[in-house]
Amino acid sequence: QMDSMCRFGKYRVEREVLDEQRLEEITKRKPCSDAQPSLTEWLKDSLRCTVPKLKRSVVSSLPVLTWLPKYSVWEYGMPDLIAGISVGILHLPQSMAYALLASLPPVFGLYTSFYPVLIYFFFGTSRHISIGTFTVLSIMMGSVTERLAPDMDFLKMNGTNVTAEVNTAARDSYRVQVAAATTVLGGLIQVVLGLVKFGFVGTYLSEPLVRAYTTAAAVHAVVAQLKNIFGISPRRFSGPLSLLYTLKDVCSLLHHTHLSTLVVSAVSMVFLIMGKEFNSFLSPKLPIPIPVDLITIVTATLISKYAQLNNNYTVSVVGEIPSGLRSPSVPDVSLFGEVIGDAFAMAIVGYAICISLGKTFALKHGYKVDSNQELVALGLSNTVGGFFQCFSVCSSMSRSLVHETTGGKTQVISSLIVLVAILKLGPLFQELPKAVLGAIVFVNLKGMFKQYYDIVTLWRSSKIDLVLWLVTWVSTLLLNLDLGLAASVTFALVTVIFRTQIEAQRGKTMIERCSSFGQVREIPGITIFRSSATLYFANAELYLEALKEKVSSWKGTCIDRNVPDQEGQDWSERENGTVFVIPTTLRKPDDNCRWEYLKSGDPDCTSLGWISELQDEDSTTLDSSSEDTLSHDLERVSLGSLGKWTWDIHSIILDLSTANFIDIVGLKTMKNIFHDFSEIDVDIYIAGCQATVVEQLELGGFFSQTITKRHLFASVHDAVLYCLDHRGATLTPRYEPSLHLTKM
Repeated sequence: QMDSMCRFGKYRVEREVLDEQRLEEITKRKPCSDAQPSLTEWLKDSLRCTVPKLKRSVVSSLPVLTWLPKYSVWEYGMPDLIAGISVGILHLPQSMAYALLASLPPVFGLYTSFYPVLIYFFFGTSRHISIGTFTVLSIMMGSVTERLAPDMDFLKMNGTNVTAEVNTAARDSYRVQVAAATTVLGGLIQVVLGLVKFGFVGTYLSEPLVRAYTTAAAVHAVVAQLKNIFGISPRRFSGPLSLLYTLKDVCSLLHHTHLSTLVVSAVSMVFLIMGKEFNSFLSPKLPIPIPVDLITIVTATLISKYAQLNNNYTVSVVGEIPSGLRSPSVPDVSLFGEVIGDAFAMAIVGYAICISLGKTFALKHGYKVDSNQELVALGLSNTVGGFFQCFSVCSSMSRSLVHETTGGKTQVISSLIVLVAILKLGPLFQELPKAVLGAIVFVNLKGMFKQYYDIVTLWRSSKIDLVLWLVTWVSTLLLNLDLGLAASVTFALVTVIFRTQIEAQRGKTMIERCSSFGQVREIPGITIFRSSATLYFANAELYLEALKEKVSSWKGTCIDRNVPDQEGQDWSERENGTVFVIPTTLRKPDDNCRWEYLKSGDPDCTSLGWISELQDEDSTTLDSSSEDTLSHDLERVSLGSLGKWTWDIHSIILDLSTANFIDIVGLKTMKNIFHDFSEIDVDIYIAGCQATVVEQLELGGFFSQTITKRHLFASVHDAVLYCLDHRGATLTPRYEPSLHLTKM
């Protein structure tokens, strides 16, 4: 009962009404000019804080120093060992398979799963993501390597004649150089972006965009592996529509399918699918998943070796895998100009995937991931890895899930497993059929193809996000991965602008927003207007249009001084119909007073005209003969000639609580609103401004003798209380000009 009383009890809080001026007096806020410290003070503060800042900088740059001293071998050692072995086992088949996607020899996939992982261990802030090869980045890298090092450039020469045989050694060597240069450049881009605190760049890749992009990239991966699945050799195309050209060429070569390779692919796919489904079925009972990919590779290698698939059935195999580590080498800097666009695209996509996955695990386990440091860590992993002939890396969902579910806290153990494979086990996989690696890629793309269900979900929840998904998917398929990403991000920014303008047009009064609540009542004489969009140059005009639309239904009562018996008579009762007068706020610099005139005498004939200031002695007469002219032309009369007007509204409160900034166009718009409505004796107040908006209003010269900080209130409630105290809820403001309107 006590809890119920506390929950539903009534509370009364008393305080004075706070406008901006009174708020500054109470809080003693410094003016904007005094908020910035002098150069001397800044130097003193910098020197005083140098040592603590340096210490924090070192720790933040090497996150491993924050947790490694507290690492408990007894508590985390065994889970890390199990997780490392499990993830390392996944690294072996995936790294070799994804190296084929990058059009590189499989051993470079093993290198990519070792060096970058060690670098990320020291500089990364996520404890659960698994850095290494990833499908999308491998496909993007493959498009670069095959574009700059096509097979046609490496045909063997027989004397003076060119043969159809490709010099694979020279081709692969140059592709490795291209991949290394792209990786180093992409890593440098990530490091620079991280150092300048540009980690928020990943937020511009929304979830629908990333999911659609990876789904389309999965289609590219499938098409790229068709040659290994069917044992054919299609031509490689680059640029827009290359996917369609490749598919057309593959279809034309299907009658040349190598049956032995197709059988190996089909059997491998069936075994992989059955094993993964079995894993899913027993996942609640298994401490770690069964390494189906590794079992498939080992089994296929043994069968290929003892059945002599390469010699007897001409099944293409991986070939020589050198054992041992390669010495570092400087990438070819001359290639930077040709790959800078691809490097930037891979840098952004890789970071977006890493940070989204890292934040997911951090939220689940209660620690923080620094987006800027993640950008630096990923950049250093790519940069250092590029010197050791690695290609671009990011986190993998499948490996990260295994690492997290098995209790792993570090990535070192998995890299040691890969190191053992590089040093000792590499030559054992020389007889592995490439068709098996292609099958592994196919089956591992299952999760990405499930993302097509997003279409149904987005159709129900957000049509704009659905359009973004479809545009991203189509552009990535048709324009290739680099141009497709650029087009997708551009369209995403367009949707942001579109949504901003739509929100500006949807501005509503408070009573309209609360119309679904039966007990909500409007305060007579006061209108509260709120738009969900920030007021700036792109939607300032739409904001005004929305405000004008809401107040255009005000009904005024005209009192004609020349007709005493019409005192208080509603204009709608006169034969010329109802007249509404509202400010246009679309004034020109030379217009002292410009008003919009709406006259609706005939329901079928509504006209808009303009009312402008006339000479002091002028008066305008409206008679029945001019009614047709008013329906089609712009009529100019003075505001004062409208006689004596009373309005149902005496105060408008503009709720700017959603605005986080205001530019010069928005500032001028607010000035026009204040000036125009003051002409008809309607007060304008602003409520809910953030401190940054108030500061921008001050710096922009918004406040003057007529518009003071007394017009700004801390909340809408403060503004309403002030309006009630100042003008009342039932009083109606009056405007009595010197000129009048005469009706003949």
